[in-house]
Amino acid sequence: QVYKGLDIITNKVSPQEQRLCRHHMISFVDPLVSNYTVVDFRDKAVPLISFHIFARDKIPIVVGGTNYYIESLLWKVLINTKEKASTAPRPASDRKVELEQLDGAELHRRLSQVDPEMAAKLHPHDKRKVARSLQVFEETGIPHSEILHQQQEEEGGGPLGGPLKYPHSCILWLHADQAALDARLEQRVDDMVAAGLLEELRDFHRRYNREKVAENRQDYQHGIFQSIGFKEFHEYLVSEGNCSPETSALLLEKGIQALKQVTKRYARRQNKWVRNRFLKRPGPNVPPVYGLEVSDLQRWEEDVLNPALEIVESFIQGREPPAEPLRMEHDEKENKRSQRVCELCDRLIIGDREWAAHTRSKSHLHHLKKRRKLEASGRAGGTMGDSGDAETSDKEGSPP
Repeated sequence: QVYKGLDIITNKVSPQEQRLCRHHMISFVDPLVSNYTVVDFRDKAVPLISFHIFARDKIPIVVGGTNYYIESLLWKVLINTKEKASTAPRPASDRKVELEQLDGAELHRRLSQVDPEMAAKLHPHDKRKVARSLQVFEETGIPHSEILHQQQEEEGGGPLGGPLKYPHSCILWLHADQAALDARLEQRVDDMVAAGLLEELRDFHRRYNREKVAENRQDYQHGIFQSIGFKEFHEYLVSEGNCSPETSALLLEKGIQALKQVTKRYARRQNKWVRNRFLKRPGPNVPPVYGLEVSDLQRWEEDVLNPALEIVESFIQGREPPAEPLRMEHDEKENKRSQRVCELCDRLIIGDREWAAHTRSKSHLHHLKKRRKLEASGRAGGTMGDSGDAETSDKEGSPP
């Protein structure tokens, strides 16, 4: 939402809602800026919180969305290489983007040479994280893993990074039954189409992306173009006017269905992030997480608004909230960095939990079933061969 444009596809706060409460960090970055990072976000948001909100005795409400960006405001977790590189001439292009153009295996090999600990934690296919770790080393001269250890060892630090920036924080997690959430997300896409989504995408494509497509340099991995909803309509946008109405209608429906699917997957990842990063990592540097059930919107006031107000008022007044924070059982012996190779699927799996999930996945079970069939047919063939040999062994002169 920091980028100007694509207000419908990014579900920006409406002007009417913005008039009810002061909003920040919305629609201020040029959409053609491709190297805007979470560090840039943090460096603008933290002064807003300290000098514009707290200074007026107001309470900041951080809304997301993108949980990684929220973490950057709560903890000391980021490494600002721009400050260290500021005395040198400004590079013509972002170094991380340059590194991402390399082959994943080559990137991982380079990282293994300068920071073997971080390389062991990252999957070779995760080019963005591998490139970021290499960038950190190149621009600071210090291995990324070493800097992270320094942050975690600071007073108040922990598994998520350095100490909490704002000790009196709490997290309100709005969650819903999966079926109710999926239905609501599908309806949201339909509402976006009704609100003028296609006109917005056409206009944005015409102004910012058509020339890139013509020159074969469109990039859906950086900047606003990585927003959910833009690349899903790529085929429709580039072929509109150059194909039959029937084909165009099919591509449009394909884009709508793809948007619904990717939106639901993203919602699942958001919930998984909260569980794994906040609920399964208890400690002094993790704020309490309060769950608010939003499956039934008819009960918004009883289930969400009133409990949220009680929790926040309790924090303001320095007393225990009436609600209990959520807690999840976690296995202290779990190894999040274990590495296993699944020879069936030809994949490297990092982490005990990820390995367990992989062995239960449809793709793995499909490969397993296929291998068992081959083994069974091989044994059957071997048995037939053995019985044939037995029948002919006492017949000298029989043809082979």
